[in-house]
This record gives sequence, structure tokens and C-alpha cells, in this order.
Amino acid sequence: MKVLLICPSGRPAVGSLADTLPLSNVALLGQSLVEYWLTHLAQSGVKEVLILADDRPEAVRTLVAGGVRWGLAVTVLQESRELTPAQALLKYEKELDPATAQNSVILMDYLPGLPEYPLFASYSEFFAALLAWLPRANTPDRVGPHEVTPNVWSGLHSRISPEAKLRAPCWLGKNVFLGAGAIVGPASIVEDGAFIEPGATIVNSLIGPNTFVGRFAEIVDSFALGSTLLNWKTGSSISVPDPFLLCALRPARLSPRVSLFARLTELYSRNKEDVHELWKHLLLNKEG
Repeated sequence: MKVLLICPSGRPAVGSLADTLPLSNVALLGQSLVEYWLTHLAQSGVKEVLILADDRPEAVRTLVAGGVRWGLAVTVLQESRELTPAQALLKYEKELDPATAQNSVILMDYLPGLPEYPLFASYSEFFAALLAWLPRANTPDRVGPHEVTPNVWSGLHSRISPEAKLRAPCWLGKNVFLGAGAIVGPASIVEDGAFIEPGATIVNSLIGPNTFVGRFAEIVDSFALGSTLLNWKTGSSISVPDPFLLCALRPARLSPRVSLFARLTELYSRNKEDVHELWKHLLLNKEG
């Protein structure tokens, strides 16, 4: 059986999500949309998948790597624009089994099994879809995420202070650092590689991959994506100029005004343990 997946192209309503990656590759509880779909299709007995991508198809091609990980034969085809399912069916009908063709073309604008939760119509609907997916995110092929208490998940190599508070439902990805007195949840997601300093509060919010949240910061009803803070209820966003409060940990995205070395030096003057943990966190992510 062969299935045709259509990658979503630009969606103005959630434009910030696709700043650095195509929407098909954006992190959703530690994996991307296309990865979840390939897992679902492999478990459904599909053997071959064609992926149509017009937004940065090379990034999609690199991520799926021919489908070897799933035991699938996956080909990424470049399109000049996003096709509708009807257009894709008409264009590629010879590639599909006529008996199942109508059900073999999927526009990836929702997570498998959750068509009632559209991902890209607004930031609020995107967040609602992630929370609905949270109990299903630990798919059978994944290694590492485990449920530490009911409706609280944590990934591999995460360092969670015994003095931190996790309030269900919430998800912490792999290589996450959570300092003493920090609060995560309810209804919160901390993606892979994030570093949350002591005393920070994250409620009803999403912390993006490799994002630093400073000491005693309060993130409520928002997405923190590197130095961008976006209110998912209103869609309004700001770029936080203070890397001591919020920033990306990737060197290429650090504020040019304050270097990583300066950040670590200031941290060291306040708390030697924090700076040691941040160094270890950065080194672990680099090795990973």
C-alpha cells in the first residue's frame, strides 16, 4: 500500500512557528509532525510513502532519511506550491492503488487520529492540539519518555530538581534542566534541551527547544521560542531583549549584545551551581 502525504506550507495564522523550520518539521513534544505520521503509517501496514513538500523540501528530506527508521520507502517530492488533496490525487493517481486512492492522500494539518484538532488555524488551536496529543505522544517506537506520575512525562537525561514542582498535565522533553523551586504546569510543555532556572514558573504554556528561561521568570498562556515570547490567546508577540530572562541556547541565535560567556560569568557571580549546570547542559546537547 502506498500513501501520499502533503506537507503544510506557510500558514499566516501561525507564522512564527515556521521561522526556522517547515511546519512539518516543527517540534511537537519532542518529535515532528511528519515523524508522527510516518510512525502511524508504518504501524498501519503501509510500505511506501510519497511526501509532497514546497516549503524547504530539503529539510524534510534530511529528516525522514528515506524512511529507513520506520522500515518504509519514503520519497520526498518538491512542489511549487501546496496542493490540495484533490489536486494531489489527480496529479499522482497513477502512483496509488485505485481501490484505496481516495483514502491514501493526507494533508498533514493535524496529528494522526485527531482531525478534530487542526494544528495551524491559530496559535490557540495549535496549543489545544498539543495538549490533546500529550497522552499519545509517547508512541511505541520512542525510547526515553516515561510517565513519572499520572499525566506527567519526562524524557531521557533530564535533570529535575527534587524541589521543582510538576503539575499535571505536563511534558518535559529530553536533556531538560529544571531548577529548584521552578514550577511547570498545569497544561505545559517544555521541549528538548530547554534550561529552566530556579524559581521560574511555566503555566498553560510551551517552552520551545533549546530555550533558556531565567530565574523567577513567569511564562503564562504563552510560547517561549528562543527570545520570542508569544501569547497564544491573542497571537501578539515580542522579542525579549534581555537574554538573562529569555533567549535561545544555540550560539547562532544568542543576542549579539550579550555573549554566552558574559551570561555564564554573570550567573557565576550569583550562583556557581547554576552556571555549572548550564555548562553541562550545553555540552550534553552538543554531544547529543
